[in-house]
Amino acid sequence: MRGRFAVVPTAALVDVLDDLGRREQTLPPSIRPLAAGMRVAGRAFTVEGRPSEHDDWDGAIRKTLRMLGEVPPEHVAVYQCHQERSAHFGELSATSLARRGVAGCVIDGGCRDVRLIEALGLPVFTRFVTPEDSTWRWEVTATQVPITIGTVRIEPEDWVVGDEDGVVVVPGALAAEVLVAAETKVGTENAIRDAVRDGMSPLEAYERFGTF
Repeated sequence: MRGRFAVVPTAALVDVLDDLGRREQTLPPSIRPLAAGMRVAGRAFTVEGRPSEHDDWDGAIRKTLRMLGEVPPEHVAVYQCHQERSAHFGELSATSLARRGVAGCVIDGGCRDVRLIEALGLPVFTRFVTPEDSTWRWEVTATQVPITIGTVRIEPEDWVVGDEDGVVVVPGALAAEVLVAAETKVGTENAIRDAVRDGMSPLEAYERFGTF
């Protein structure tokens, strides 16, 4: 399923979810790919953290490193950081995840080492970029618990798909149904595109194909 999710546009997934009445599945538009062309798909490994002004750098970094070591291959690490100032992810974290076959990372928070991560090729979607390290200022509080980003509730093992349009979360229980419907929609849209290019009006195309 991951390979199939990886080639379906997020727009098609959102359209299907909308039709099913699941209209709060798109992460805030401020969460963007770190570099052009990045695309991610995989089951969610959720991470929650909080601001923490402390002097225990060793204790804080150990929590982060333990969390990084828990992310399974082919999953997407999804962070709810509850902090708006620091980089919660960087090149060494990305190297660790990439080496173990993790699919990528989505962060409601910050990232740094942009050039190095881009060269590494791990897909990372983030809300902002800053050089400031989070270790003195933030700590991991939980993994594999339900989290909320914007209006989207994300459960462990939900499907997370991101491309140049943004990031969508597909509930695990609906994944197979949504994937098949989105693949069908992409095929229909290809037919509509060809028809419109051949001169069919938009309304005629909608009436013939039932969508646009």
